[in-house]
Amino acid sequence: MLSFLRSATLPHQFESLPDREEVMPVTNKHYVNGHPILRPFDSHLETAVFGLGCFWGAEKKFWEFDGVFTTATGYAGGDTKNPNYEDVCSGLSGHAEVVLVIFDPTKVSYSTLLSLFWESHNPTQGMRQGNDQGSQYRSVIYTYGDEQLNLAMESKITFEQNLKSAGYGGITTEIMPAAEFYYAEDYHQQYLAKNPGGYCGLGGTGVRCA
Repeated sequence: MLSFLRSATLPHQFESLPDREEVMPVTNKHYVNGHPILRPFDSHLETAVFGLGCFWGAEKKFWEFDGVFTTATGYAGGDTKNPNYEDVCSGLSGHAEVVLVIFDPTKVSYSTLLSLFWESHNPTQGMRQGNDQGSQYRSVIYTYGDEQLNLAMESKITFEQNLKSAGYGGITTEIMPAAEFYYAEDYHQQYLAKNPGGYCGLGGTGVRCA
């Protein structure tokens, strides 16, 4: 990832960067599977949003998973409207790097996606993930509806027990109802498919999520 000033804390709302009026232009075609990445999606599909560090490797984890229709990288959880990458990396927009996951619930359950999320990174590290430091790398789950929120909270309790049994600390993952998802720049979309040798800082703990 590129190097910018990074913040280890979230800004107060009055400290956030000003909104941007222009919506980020992106190509509405997944580089790997050819599916659209922009809303609206077919009504039988469901939405999930996860942040687990650098979104390049995180997105690949999900697009490779059976039952996932499409994915996109983006920004969520902050105050600035329509942020760009530099805004997010400054720590002053308040957003996390996240992955939008559109999935078919008849093929993969939300609980299964939660297990993939927990096992693919270390959710005990606060405002960092491995060597990537800053509030944009924090672990997050942004939920759609009460069922997703309840399942996310229940899975956190279970996985935290497993982590503590393995010698890790408490989970720092931010879990809350989803706010606005903002698409990242086109070059971030399916980055590791376009750049197979590109950086991926994703790494789990080796602890399984029941």
